[in-house]
Amino acid sequence: MNNEKMQSFFTKVYLWMFIGLLVSAGVSYYTSINKELLSLLASSYIFVVLIEFGVVIALTALIKKVSPTVAKILFIIYSALNGFTLASIFMVYKLDSIVMIFLGAALLFILLAIYGYVTKTDLTKFGKVLFIGLIAIIIMSIINMFVGGSSFGSVIAIISIMIFLGLTAYDMQKLKRIYYSYENDANMLDKIAIYGALDLYLDFINIFIELLRLFGNRRD
Repeated sequence: MNNEKMQSFFTKVYLWMFIGLLVSAGVSYYTSINKELLSLLASSYIFVVLIEFGVVIALTALIKKVSPTVAKILFIIYSALNGFTLASIFMVYKLDSIVMIFLGAALLFILLAIYGYVTKTDLTKFGKVLFIGLIAIIIMSIINMFVGGSSFGSVIAIISIMIFLGLTAYDMQKLKRIYYSYENDANMLDKIAIYGALDLYLDFINIFIELLRLFGNRRD
């Protein structure tokens, strides 16, 4: 019975992650073929990114206070905003390349998610290392904006992929621990499913983007 409840919980997590990806893909593609929206994106990119951060912070900080419905709305809003900011990939890379790399990212993500779910190794000890690695990526990316080159960018992409693959396994195991803490609280599990979907969504998106930077075929 407990296994069935856990499977139901993770089904919700992945259903909402899929919904988030679907919303992002739809908004991203529609934006890429709409000149007005592209113009809006160009003029308000930083503002939209700041709103994205605000939504993520709100969802994470208020997960215990908001209702499951509010959590779902915030997640959909974030997915739509992220799709809006990702629209540029359709302008830079060929569509077949985007699709193939998306499938490759999905395969890598699934393998690490399964590992995180089934492994008996305690991945908690890697949490600090992964967090430090994440901070290092952000710092290196900022440096690369000003003084870096294509080679340095490739190094950052490779490290980023490794970090986010590690985070995929870590987040899956973390979700199992959180599930056991609230397995008798259906309302809380509904909200945690959204929180988990957000974590895994972010892991996947970052794996996909970095793979695209490394292997994507650019438009002529």
